[in-house]
Amino acid sequence: MNIKIIRATETWQQAGAYYVRIQGMARQHSITLRREFDEHDTPDTRYIVMTDDEFPVATCRFYPLGDRSAMVGRVVVLPEYRGKGLGSRVVSEAEIWLKDLGFTKAVVESRNEAVGFYEKLGYSVTDKIIIYGDTFDCIRMEKELR
Repeated sequence: MNIKIIRATETWQQAGAYYVRIQGMARQHSITLRREFDEHDTPDTRYIVMTDDEFPVATCRFYPLGDRSAMVGRVVVLPEYRGKGLGSRVVSEAEIWLKDLGFTKAVVESRNEAVGFYEKLGYSVTDKIIIYGDTFDCIRMEKELR
């Protein structure tokens, strides 16, 4: 693998994030484009894109919540690249960028089956309240950025 990490600031780079989301989540879980791309996908949203030989293979996005915290989400790795640590790397890269921008807390809304993944990255469940979504039910988790 020839993995590169991109802080996607240009449209062509963001297109890589969208590609991974469509191929890795929307198709796999029958999520419509209208539901996958929501009000948080704006020109101001930040995206991390990981490429393998210039082809997008993993992504996540983040946007401010206020009070120096940001929501990290839409963490997706293409199926053929899963199990290689790219999910952890893409989240870690988002956290580094968040710290560079002055954020002190990262928040995720994790699907039940991914709670262990985020716990390994240092996130803690903030409460056991389930967030019922259109596609998945999630649990809110947070991490102090140091």
